[in-house]
Amino acid sequence: MPARTGRPERPLQNVTLSLTDSIPTRRAVPLRTVLVLLVIMTGAAPISLYMLVPALPVLATSFGSTASAVQMTVSLYMVGIACSQIIMGPLSDRYGRRPVLIAGLGLMVVATIGGIFAQTLPQLVAARFLQALGGASGMVISRAIIRDLYARDRVASMISLVIAVMMIAQMLSPLAGGLLEISFGWRSIFYVLTALAVVTCIGVTVALPETRRRADATASGFSAGARGLLSSRAFVGYVLCQVLASSIIFTFAGAGPYIVVSQMGRSSAEYGAWFATSGLAYLLGNLCCAKFAPRHSLDKLIWLGLGFQSAGALLNVAWGITGINQAPAWLFGTHMIIMFGNAFAMSNSAAGALSIRPQLAGTASGMMGFLQMGFGSLCSQFGAWLGGNFATPLPVNLALLGLSALCAAAMIFLVPRQPTVATEKLIEQAESEESGLL
Repeated sequence: MPARTGRPERPLQNVTLSLTDSIPTRRAVPLRTVLVLLVIMTGAAPISLYMLVPALPVLATSFGSTASAVQMTVSLYMVGIACSQIIMGPLSDRYGRRPVLIAGLGLMVVATIGGIFAQTLPQLVAARFLQALGGASGMVISRAIIRDLYARDRVASMISLVIAVMMIAQMLSPLAGGLLEISFGWRSIFYVLTALAVVTCIGVTVALPETRRRADATASGFSAGARGLLSSRAFVGYVLCQVLASSIIFTFAGAGPYIVVSQMGRSSAEYGAWFATSGLAYLLGNLCCAKFAPRHSLDKLIWLGLGFQSAGALLNVAWGITGINQAPAWLFGTHMIIMFGNAFAMSNSAAGALSIRPQLAGTASGMMGFLQMGFGSLCSQFGAWLGGNFATPLPVNLALLGLSALCAAAMIFLVPRQPTVATEKLIEQAESEESGLL
């Protein structure tokens, strides 16, 4: 990686990756290989989550347990993801990306093998928690690696590209899990996940270089790093925007089944088909963001996303007041606009948060991921309450509009407006200031 100068930082070379100012690597690595690894390790934990979901009823029968008890294999998996975010990110800042990532993926391999041989439901739940704790290291460290490799204004496009490719696999994972369970039994899912974890761990060990530069190594703990980041109003603003935008997804996901099945009287299969349109819109938004991000500033793209997000939320409230969104086509058609803008808001606000203090990118990614999962789980429960206790989708529509307004408020009141482009010189100046503000 070239040494920092007063000139704007150039993006990574397109052919090979050889980081001369980081921990030495034995050979140059093709950039395409690094991107493939980023996609795989980002998707390892989400794919493992969704692949087992179709087998939950069979698990209840197999272990002679209740549906609520079997649901712990999902809920505690989410807790494991949240805990991993807050642990693995700071560790990667202190000890390097590769060793922490390899250790996390190694834990995932062991825990997934444990799931194969689980004889009781508590054993399976414990294996799932450890599986998430190790596997989610790829989610948090991948964002830090992207910030290590790319200039500030390229981070959002790379995050969007990784998410877009990963989402395709994530959308297909429930189907794959269902087919595996029907054909070979639920334990076959863990055999496939073990193979995925082993391949990912070997790929990272063999092909992924250390991207954290020696100059960025910090001996401070999580609390010191967190205090340094939280002292920046810009960091707080970007994180709040990202967390609130992601909460829109969790809120609607919690409310959707009750709205479509209970309120509209449709089948759960039809709900699944309609819900896929939201994922498609989010995928398209990420692909568009990956294309536009190199030519536009982060803040401009965030506001573009917030514009789509707010417009869709306002339309849904209007449909709710008039009563025409009692049909899924109206509700989900407008929600696609929200999700398209949501992709812009989330990826660019994440890039902004990671760029406040690049030497603490792991800590920043961990804090952001932990808040996203923690607050998102509360919003999911809130959305389920709104969908299950009212006769129309209007309360949910109002909640999504409120979250969109809070995203805009975080950008207006916390993120400083800059009349100039954030060059590398300005970024270096910001990193040297105690406040960390751009």
